[in-house]
Amino acid sequence: MTADETMRGRIRSGPALPGQRAPGVPGPPGPAPGAGPARGVGSAPGAGTAPGADGAAAPGGPAGRAVPGGFRVSARTLRALASTEPSPEGTALVRDVRWSKRLVLLRAVLDAAPGGEAGAHWELLEAAERQDPGAVRDVLLYPSTGVWAEEALRRLHAPAGPPADLAHLGSLAAAAALRARIPFELTLRPVQGRIALPTLGLLRPHRLGPVPLSEDTWDPDHPAVLPLHTLPGGRTALDDLDPYRAAPGRPGPVRPARRLTPKGHKRWDTQWTGALTLLERYDTARAREIAALLRSVVPLAGGTRSAGATLPAAAGSVLARGQAPPALAATLVHETQHGKLGALTDVLPLHTADATARHWAPWRTDPRPLEGLLHGAYAHLALACYWQRAALYGARAAWACHARCRAQVAAVLPVLRRETQLTRAGVEFVAGMAEAERAMDELPPPADQHATARRALEQERRAWCAAHPELAASARG
Repeated sequence: MTADETMRGRIRSGPALPGQRAPGVPGPPGPAPGAGPARGVGSAPGAGTAPGADGAAAPGGPAGRAVPGGFRVSARTLRALASTEPSPEGTALVRDVRWSKRLVLLRAVLDAAPGGEAGAHWELLEAAERQDPGAVRDVLLYPSTGVWAEEALRRLHAPAGPPADLAHLGSLAAAAALRARIPFELTLRPVQGRIALPTLGLLRPHRLGPVPLSEDTWDPDHPAVLPLHTLPGGRTALDDLDPYRAAPGRPGPVRPARRLTPKGHKRWDTQWTGALTLLERYDTARAREIAALLRSVVPLAGGTRSAGATLPAAAGSVLARGQAPPALAATLVHETQHGKLGALTDVLPLHTADATARHWAPWRTDPRPLEGLLHGAYAHLALACYWQRAALYGARAAWACHARCRAQVAAVLPVLRRETQLTRAGVEFVAGMAEAERAMDELPPPADQHATARRALEQERRAWCAAHPELAASARG
């Protein structure tokens, strides 16, 4: 059985997961009928209903949509998310979905793991939760925990290959116990001479073999301790330490940087502070949304062409390369949208298309599947809105950036609206995107910048169609 099949199947009953007894969070996970890979959600009644949600219609009704796991996506929440504009309802839904999905994933790992140490580690997590539920929730929701859990579940069900790193569950338990400040004793074996403690950092023991840990283990001033660097102005971590900060051992277009030097941390502090200042000045609501949804930033290695990326398994994290504050601010806006849309589609499918790459995406040179086209259009719609507001404050080159992003979105929206594989919710979502794009007419850029951007984009479209004649029909606006 594959990991995906496990997530689709019924989760067996077993020990309660930390967080399931806390008020207002999902209860014991149940199955998500018809859910796709890693799409399960919690089953507490009303979980994920955003504050002030408008309506309690039956599933598929005009006022709201009940979806698997007890989540309800109201019409107002769906419209707010479609516009890309931050809203309390949208932020609440994203956070609730992430937590519920993480509980289901951890439940699946625990059920598939052999007995023994895993059970003892879970007992320590439960003890920490009794003392400080918030600390346990932060450790379990930390982005790298999702990467580890998905990788562990995949390896647990793989017929061959390396074994699952179940010892990392002990690292989570130790980090939670240290955060909750409870007495404990736990022995962990270093991996490549290090013990990862998610949300805290790394331990570098001076001796080989298993290392006993206790409540007195973590001393940020000790030379064997590498604390995680926190970026200025909040709780967002600059994670250059966690072994699961990106998918381990998998080739891909983005690679996390190795541990940064103090000078590298200082450079990031400066860029981050500058980006936050611009976000607060130009678009305060988006600045607050980013603060609420972004738990970590993973620096990308030098030579990476991408300005940023988002891993679905690492919800709440952005991989980004060091860049000037205006570019970093735009990257944060862009990547946050991928996280929002990913959470929504975990509980509310927007289309039924497969992964066939057949669409022109103006921001890419390669054909994209419908999922990629929808994600890209959504992120660029947010960028068009952000750059428009920045332009109104006189930001340099902002009108040109706005015109370019809006032209890209406008070129793709007709294709999305014609797509027959959109679900009913997908039709409503794309209509909301189109409404947000049209609303930008109220504040047009000076001169003929929109027309210039559209002409340039049309030339690019023709060149793409010449390179992909078999897909040219899909590129018509």
